[in-house]
Amino acid sequence: MRVTIDGVPREMRTVWFDDGIVKLIDQRYLPFEVRVYEAKTYEDVAVAIEDMVVRGSPAIGATAAYGMAQAAHQGLDFKAAADRLRKTRPTGHDLFFAIDSMLKAASGGDDLVEVAERYAQDNIEQCRRIGEHGAKLIRNGTRILTHCNAGALAAVDYGTATAPMRVAHENGRRFFVYVDETRPRLQGARLTAWELLEAGIEHAIITDGAAGHFLGHGEIDLVLVGADRIAVNGDTANNVLRRGADEHDRRRSGVGCEDPNRGAISTRGAPSRRASHRPEGESRA
Repeated sequence: MRVTIDGVPREMRTVWFDDGIVKLIDQRYLPFEVRVYEAKTYEDVAVAIEDMVVRGSPAIGATAAYGMAQAAHQGLDFKAAADRLRKTRPTGHDLFFAIDSMLKAASGGDDLVEVAERYAQDNIEQCRRIGEHGAKLIRNGTRILTHCNAGALAAVDYGTATAPMRVAHENGRRFFVYVDETRPRLQGARLTAWELLEAGIEHAIITDGAAGHFLGHGEIDLVLVGADRIAVNGDTANNVLRRGADEHDRRRSGVGCEDPNRGAISTRGAPSRRASHRPEGESRA
């Protein structure tokens, strides 16, 4: 993704592995400051996931893969690393897929740093392809609504819901994006709007409650959102906007997994402090 630091634009990933350290864009400080969080052990990686230094199922999966590779590289207890990382985000399917992939690779004697890097590259390619397919839905003048952040910051690069916007913009199409603020953590206002600004895509931040107004008045043509999981029958987890889009008959898109319905999706209760307190280290608005 494009990131401007000290007035100079550059390309950065959400997460990468550098000289034995897992490095991440620290999302707690965006959009006011670009900081890099350095995880020197798998415990640091676990804390990064729990404290939302990194968030978004694809990004968490890649981060966990790098954390597992780091543990192996340091000669630490590989099973203990896997067990610790499994407890960080139970709704994120990618987390468990990444951990199981790394365990399988370890049993086969593969170079785990290379395996983790391939995992991250595969995620970038998958998101790019989502963008290429999804961009066909976006035409000149399309009015898009999105919620939370399913952008490059939620993956390794490109993102899921924002990937079609990025590709359509690169192809010269002009469109407008309404970004829900996304309470209580304001991932839309802080993260998605920041990504769109960096990419040069026209947008406006709206309150969460205003989404129903725009949908109800026919001012939205397309809803592009992400979810931790979308079951085979269409049930979703971690997305409140899906129901509103259905009720107003707006087009949406999603990617499925093997869960047959909502009953098979593991959910979690967020700590109450997440709604009432600003996390330590997070910038004030």
